[in-house]
Amino acid sequence: MKPALVLASCVVLLGACRPQAPRYPVAPVEVSGTTVRDNALLGLAPEGVATLFTEALKSSGRFDPQAEDAPREVRPWRLTLDVPFTREVLKDGDPRSYAEVGASLTLERFGGDLPQHYEVVGLGEAPVAKDSPTGRQEAMRVALQSVLRQVTDSAVLQLAALERTDDALVQDLRADDSRLRDVALHTLADRQHPAAAPLLIEQLKDATDADSLRKTMGTLVEMKARTAVPVLIDLARGKELGFVQEIVFAVGEIGGPEAEAYLYTVAQGHDAPAVQAAAQQALDTLYASRKHSTAEARGPGHAD
Repeated sequence: MKPALVLASCVVLLGACRPQAPRYPVAPVEVSGTTVRDNALLGLAPEGVATLFTEALKSSGRFDPQAEDAPREVRPWRLTLDVPFTREVLKDGDPRSYAEVGASLTLERFGGDLPQHYEVVGLGEAPVAKDSPTGRQEAMRVALQSVLRQVTDSAVLQLAALERTDDALVQDLRADDSRLRDVALHTLADRQHPAAAPLLIEQLKDATDADSLRKTMGTLVEMKARTAVPVLIDLARGKELGFVQEIVFAVGEIGGPEAEAYLYTVAQGHDAPAVQAAAQQALDTLYASRKHSTAEARGPGHAD
């Protein structure tokens, strides 16, 4: 056999032996939110947005659409796309305006040991080339297609992260790609891995909007990360009363001596009666939870 032919045969065999990237079964796409209804900037009905997103999923080559009556053992992922905003913005030093489209994609799967729930977000943008309604709509469509590709890529990263080991995910925390770092962090947090808590606490310190704060706070509560308690206590200073109540309940859910001391102080002396009541309720729940866990540890043969 000629050397060139041998080389070509080797290349073909290597390609055939290379493991295929995993494909993920998905149920028909759902589109939620009011932004895609009667949106003149997009000029698309929800069905049109769902069609564009389904095309983005197919183009990735990583998703297998499943019929609604697919066998139970398939357990497809349910994808819900939300487009929270479409807007036109100006940028410093640029005479053009830009179309921006935000998207949030929720990935859910049921039927296993635990329900699985993840969320990825993206922001698409495109310059408005023509200062006209048609030009603005064209730019919005380009921005929409861009953000749909972003959330598709992020969904692939998130689902791939579920199959990676803890050690590999800890390595991903130092990746150059911010999306890879984010999915690694959230996957480790979901697994209650101790490497996630310090990074989530840093996110808590740096977060500027209420939604990001609530999401990070909720993850720390699920992890019962007691190292987050002093940061949450500091975070409560200067916040509006409703948010302070949320922090109070989060501190109570995490628990621990520092949380208990804080709740007692707030219940006894906060200026706002509503916050006092929230702290007392959180404290009572914490006491009841501790009493229950102590009784369980003693076993059924012991009296309280």
